[in-house]
Amino acid sequence: MDDAMETGSLPLYQDRPRTTFPDMRTKPTMPLMFRFLMRMNVRLLFVLLFLGFGAIFYVGASTSPIIVFVFSICIISFLLSIYLTNWVLAKDEGPPEMFQISDAIRDGAEGFFKTQYGSISKMAFLLALVIFGIYMFRPQQESSGLGRLTSASITVFSFLLGAVCSGMAGYVGMWVSVRANVRVSSAARWSAREALQIAVRAGGFSALVVVGMAVIGVAILYATFYVWLGVDSPGSMKVTDLPLLLVGYGFGASFVALFAQLGGGIYTKAADVGADLVGKVEQGIPEDDPRNPAVIADLVGDNVGDCAARGADLFESIAAEIISAMILGGTMAQRCKIEDPSGFILFPLVIHSFDLIISSVGMLSIRGTRDPGVIGVMEDPMTILQKGYSVTIVLAVVTFGLSTRWMLYTEQAPSAWLNFALCGLVGIMTAYIFVWITQYYTDYKHEPVRKLALSSSTGHGTNIIAGISLGLESTALPVLVISVSIVLAFWLGQTSGLVDDAGNPTGGLFGTAVATMGMLSTAAYVLTMDMFGPIADNAGGIVEMSQQPESVREITDVLDAAGNTTKATTKGFAIGSAALASFLLFSAYMDEVASFAHTSFTQVDIAIPEVFVGGLLGSMLIFLFSAWACAGVGRTAQEVVNEVRRQFIERPGIMDFKEKPDYERCVAIVASASLREMIKPGALAIISPIFVGILFRILGYYTGHPLLGAKVVAAMLMFATVSGILMALFLNTAGGAWDNAKKYIETGALGGKGSESHKAAVTGDTVGDPFKDTAGPSLHVLIKMLATITLVMAPVFL
Repeated sequence: MDDAMETGSLPLYQDRPRTTFPDMRTKPTMPLMFRFLMRMNVRLLFVLLFLGFGAIFYVGASTSPIIVFVFSICIISFLLSIYLTNWVLAKDEGPPEMFQISDAIRDGAEGFFKTQYGSISKMAFLLALVIFGIYMFRPQQESSGLGRLTSASITVFSFLLGAVCSGMAGYVGMWVSVRANVRVSSAARWSAREALQIAVRAGGFSALVVVGMAVIGVAILYATFYVWLGVDSPGSMKVTDLPLLLVGYGFGASFVALFAQLGGGIYTKAADVGADLVGKVEQGIPEDDPRNPAVIADLVGDNVGDCAARGADLFESIAAEIISAMILGGTMAQRCKIEDPSGFILFPLVIHSFDLIISSVGMLSIRGTRDPGVIGVMEDPMTILQKGYSVTIVLAVVTFGLSTRWMLYTEQAPSAWLNFALCGLVGIMTAYIFVWITQYYTDYKHEPVRKLALSSSTGHGTNIIAGISLGLESTALPVLVISVSIVLAFWLGQTSGLVDDAGNPTGGLFGTAVATMGMLSTAAYVLTMDMFGPIADNAGGIVEMSQQPESVREITDVLDAAGNTTKATTKGFAIGSAALASFLLFSAYMDEVASFAHTSFTQVDIAIPEVFVGGLLGSMLIFLFSAWACAGVGRTAQEVVNEVRRQFIERPGIMDFKEKPDYERCVAIVASASLREMIKPGALAIISPIFVGILFRILGYYTGHPLLGAKVVAAMLMFATVSGILMALFLNTAGGAWDNAKKYIETGALGGKGSESHKAAVTGDTVGDPFKDTAGPSLHVLIKMLATITLVMAPVFL
């Protein structure tokens, strides 16, 4: 058998010419809304779309010309995404053995998605009822002019809309990946460059839809509330207070993103760990070998964890950043008595509209070829992707400068727009540096990963020690970059010339908000690179399982290695943006507490024992959440390992291709266990800040400290953000480095596949799997969700 593996002459199943895979679906798995639209008469659908867009543009025109501009760009991006979809789906699916595997992956992914999001939707409706009850008893802002019922209804509607849109963003990310994977595999048979282009454009489709939905969702809510509530008319709400009504949208998006990331992360890494430990280490078979009973579950996990969850994650990041920046822009405009504050409020929507344009140019700059001569030698995919990113960065700098001059110019401080443009430049450079730092620590072209791979030659233990030390070291540079960015952006904002009635500078916080917008101004292209990773990974699995020639597998291996790096770099990008966005949300929380308490709330004194305890609880929350997330992967992986071992023992013919593995059993085990395991850490994240805030509010009431609950929650949020950023950086980088150290050895270094170094590297990779794809990504969603919860629940703590 070993000789056969070395020569690539593995036998096929005796009773079938190629491996075939049963349909894993028992019911239609497409969401009900999409099934309804698919069955609708085409003419009727066009009429409804025309009326819907007409209503949207009417409301937008009644609000501001800027809203009309935002709507127009988003719709154009949706049309471009349709073009990209048709372009990708028109590509060849390859021979039957390829699309049979792809169908099995698609059916498993869509089935899990339906079950998972069914559970999430039930929890969302339950939480919506709780929010409605709380808002019916919360104090009111006297200036808002809203009754309790109106305020509660608006918040609940925004929460549910954010949850629905976040779920749709996740579905879009998964929908394209399970259809593009086989087309990338097929293209790799004749052109490496075309395989790369298909993967990039498939990721680009998802990115445009996700970012476009986040932008247009906030814009529609803003315009609808503006018209419905008669904002700025006598006796009604001021436009500067309107962004506070949108916080429910961000909370809904965060809620879904957290559970999607937890459930998907547990699914994908439990299947991956189980498949690797038994398949590679114990049985000595290649990765994605069709004899491994867990291989389909592993490939399904790439889609539900890396695509669906990441789509919901980035949707939430953009929505939270837009809303917090709108709140801070409105607050600053109000304090400075700016005559027309709409420019400062709507500025984030314009920036992300331009993001759709410049990212489209960047992804379309990556061209393909069908030249057969390219199959043996291909240009480094990371070099190609970096060129596209460089194009996007340059365009971002230009459009950001133009946007600040258009939106942020005011006669009160004629040069303020230039300061804010520099804040945006700080954010753009921060994003670029973050991507470079993460790539340095996770790409095997650089020294850290090669040293980690070398440590594998002396055993499993030294590999683990080296990986942990690398992850700990990798937190230093990103923290320094974030620190410099926050201080520099705040200083540029403070010196912009905008002052309040007392002559105090007021632009500092908005400067940090603008820097955050700058960092996320290329979010669509970054998500494109992120989606490229799991699509390339799936393509490699399909090539291996369908037993294609070694030359094809070499191409998908190169794409897969680049995909591992892009996934790691985009996670680093997400962590950096989460740090800045959480700072904005924290500032917005303090502003809202001051508004409801009718007193100044600008400082939190951690020398107060109760406040210090709140900070400790926040740090503890991060560690406990991470522990439960990793433990969930471990327990689920144990079930997979036991099942795979059982099948190899009870079906000895699997190794000789005489018996077929039961793939469905592993898929069922991972699906049910991941849904069960995601509940406990998710509930911890939601309940903890609410419980702590209410507990210390009661304590403060009896001790004569009315703001104690709000102060303790502020400390909890502050410490959780700091601890969460550091922990996420450590987990993400260590996991990515372990993965690529294994990939480096698989290129033939240090003995290559099957060597003792490779086995040690596989152990490190399995340890790092829950770090980089479950706990790490979930943490940066967690810290933003904590911020949105405290923002929504702020009056309850008073």
